[in-house]
Amino acid sequence: MTRLLPSIRRHASAQPGGIALDPVVGPPVTWAELAERVASEAVRYRAQRHGVPAVLSLDHGVEAAVRELALLEAGVPVLSLPTFFTSDQANHACSACGATGEPAAPPKPGPSLLPEGTARITFTSGSTGAPKGVCLSASHMLNVAGAVVESVGSTHANRHCALLPPGILLETVAGFFATMLAGGTYVCPPQQALGLADPFRPDFGRMARMIAQWRITSLILVPEYLTGIVVVLERTELRLPDLTLVAVGGARVAPELLARARRVGLPVRQGYGLTECGSVVSLESGADAASGSVGRPLGHMQAWVAEDGEIMLEGEMFLGTIGEPRLPGPFATGDIGRLDEAGRLWIEGRKSALIVTSFGRNISPEWVETQLMAQPAILQAMVHGDGLPAPEALLVPASPEADLAAAIEAANAALPAYARVARWREVSPFTTDNRMLTGNGRLRRKAIAEAWLECDPPFFDELEAATFRDRLRFLTIPQVRAGLAGAIGRRAYIDYLGQAYHHVRHTVPLMQATRARLLDRPELVAALDDYIEEETGHEEWILSDIAAAGGDADAARNSEPHPATRAMVEHAYARIASGNAAAFFGMVYVLESVSVALAQRGANAVAERLGLPPEAFTYLTSHGALDQHHMTFFAGLVNGLPNEDRDAILSMAREMFGLFGAVFASIELEDAQHVAA
Repeated sequence: MTRLLPSIRRHASAQPGGIALDPVVGPPVTWAELAERVASEAVRYRAQRHGVPAVLSLDHGVEAAVRELALLEAGVPVLSLPTFFTSDQANHACSACGATGEPAAPPKPGPSLLPEGTARITFTSGSTGAPKGVCLSASHMLNVAGAVVESVGSTHANRHCALLPPGILLETVAGFFATMLAGGTYVCPPQQALGLADPFRPDFGRMARMIAQWRITSLILVPEYLTGIVVVLERTELRLPDLTLVAVGGARVAPELLARARRVGLPVRQGYGLTECGSVVSLESGADAASGSVGRPLGHMQAWVAEDGEIMLEGEMFLGTIGEPRLPGPFATGDIGRLDEAGRLWIEGRKSALIVTSFGRNISPEWVETQLMAQPAILQAMVHGDGLPAPEALLVPASPEADLAAAIEAANAALPAYARVARWREVSPFTTDNRMLTGNGRLRRKAIAEAWLECDPPFFDELEAATFRDRLRFLTIPQVRAGLAGAIGRRAYIDYLGQAYHHVRHTVPLMQATRARLLDRPELVAALDDYIEEETGHEEWILSDIAAAGGDADAARNSEPHPATRAMVEHAYARIASGNAAAFFGMVYVLESVSVALAQRGANAVAERLGLPPEAFTYLTSHGALDQHHMTFFAGLVNGLPNEDRDAILSMAREMFGLFGAVFASIELEDAQHVAA
């Protein structure tokens, strides 16, 4: 089947006064009128277009429906652009396929990049900024529409209503074309009349009321629309008894949502499809449906599952993409699933990172991440949101003052509505050490999702995220940057060791004071006993380093600490004495995490520049190695603490980054040595 006009004429002959198109806000169109208008306009388009693709970007209504049918009859390829495309996406699509705006405008034909027989070019929802256009033939689309009618029967098409946004292939093929074949009435009101002036912020109350008022019998929905209608029905006494079929597809549907829909009387059936397959592959039957499956493949399609679990399809397919005819053979869907003993298909996930929102929009996370990371405030980003209404993001700030909200707003301005980030969360960096980055810097999405999305993250991860800006601020202190780069002189290094001596000699007394306040917490007492045993005598390491670096160890022992060092130590004693003594572990976190960084980067850099012996760095190198072990132990310890302890630790950690930073800032740098890392 390559044409719809013969079917329209048959319906006109059988029921000339029957309603074919009902725009609701204007006069309806009978089958006889539709047949005459389609035939007349097809002749005009055939003569004027010369096969050059025509852009169709209209709201639902009689004009859009007649134009769609006439272009199909005339053999003019249609580029149907969703109204939510950005101007850049629309311009790219038109340029790629050579389409011109007004179908009646006399174009200048040129060489075509479209596969022979192309009737429709579909750019899906733009999973990236400039996706390739999928080319479909008329016979393919009409055969899919016929398979839908054969599967569900023609009675459901009594009054089918177009709810999905204009230009969406699923509605065109399985809704509009299927209704034309079945002889039903295609109800095609403008989006605003249905509460869809913004298709990504629907007025579901109005939508449900209009469905009831217009006596609609069948719908095609994406999960987000189904959710909205279900919520309205659950909260009111409104019911939709005229509905005999509600097909839902475009994205995965939660079994609980299907159950809720059926409890409020919606005759919902889940389906599955892809643009390349003409929009519909399978649909639940009414007889032996299994909740959660997407039904058996329809008659035009065969499905099987590869060894790696990927769903493979065979049957009539797309012709190719613009400039690239399709190679013969099975089509790899990119979806993971299974076929049960009854031949029903079950979709279990995506093989790639592609996001399919609950509105049915396909979005490449890398595309959105690129827009986000183009913002100076964002260091790293991971976009997620499969099955959610809109993408969400995990963000790592690039500086202590980073305004992530403003960065999101700026990035969203460059994205189409369906790809804009709706919610975001600030997290700690993704690194190879925490196994969230590959060796070449790619995101380990599964590991990141397990840590931040699939359950509440461990407190240690939250602590790192919550103090990351404080750490960045600490790392901007000139003395810290110079030390990490090895750009300090001998005197500054010895001064650093002197201040380290004055706070490290208080480490064990602080731990003992903490222990005395926590005698009713045996797990913390045991941890403190271990710390005390390991930390005893470390201040003597520092004095030895001072001597090996050419300084006066006795003078350091007898000196007074700098006011900043004294303030840090006194603050720690005060917090232990007057508040939750578990706050001390916030100080442990800061000192040990900093010592690891100094040991890994600073010690070698300073030693190489100053030519000092290894004996001058025993505190940094030995303490750094110990603290790497301590950090693992620390994470296990604090992850098991109650919220009141966690709050105290986080508060102390943030205070300590500031106080410890002041200690570094008190060290005088030789002007000649003060260079940035």
